[in-house]
Amino acid sequence: MKRLVVYYSFTAGNTKKIALKIAKETGADIIALETTEPYQGSYQAVVDQGLDEVKRGFMPALKPYAVNPADYDEIIIGTPTWWYEMAPAVLTFMEKTDFSGKRIALFQTNAGWLGKCLKTMGKKTAPGKVIATGLFTFSARDAERDKMTSPVSDIDDFIKKL
Repeated sequence: MKRLVVYYSFTAGNTKKIALKIAKETGADIIALETTEPYQGSYQAVVDQGLDEVKRGFMPALKPYAVNPADYDEIIIGTPTWWYEMAPAVLTFMEKTDFSGKRIALFQTNAGWLGKCLKTMGKKTAPGKVIATGLFTFSARDAERDKMTSPVSDIDDFIKKL
C-alpha cells in the first residue's frame, strides 16, 4: 500500500513534527502544503488574517506538489486548528483532491481549542473511508508553545491504526 502524509504547518511546526514522525514510521511519502502567497506580518496579524479566511471559507492557492496524491492508496492529512477549523491551505487541498477509493486518516494539532475540525475534514473526504483520527494538544502559553501536552503514546496509537 502506498501512503502519503499531507500537512500544513505555520508557526512552531507542531503539525510538521507529527507529520514527519508518521511518515518516518510508516514509510510514507510526504507533502508540506505551501501557499503561493506566504503569510506575512506579526503573529497577531496572521491570526487576524486566519480568522477572516476561516470565516469566509477562503482557499489560498497552493504551490505544486512534488508527487500526485492520486497515486496513493492511503492519505494521512494533518492540520493545525485555526479558529476551530482546518487551516485554509488544508481546505484548499481537500477541496481539490479526489478521495475516491482512498483510505483516509486525519490528525489535528491544537492549543486547547478543538472545534469541529476533524468532523469537517471527515465530511470533505470520502464518507466512511476515514480509518483513523488523531488529536494532539500543545501548550497554549507562548513560552511553552512547542510543548506537547498529549502523551507521545497518542501519536504511536494513531500510527498503529494505519
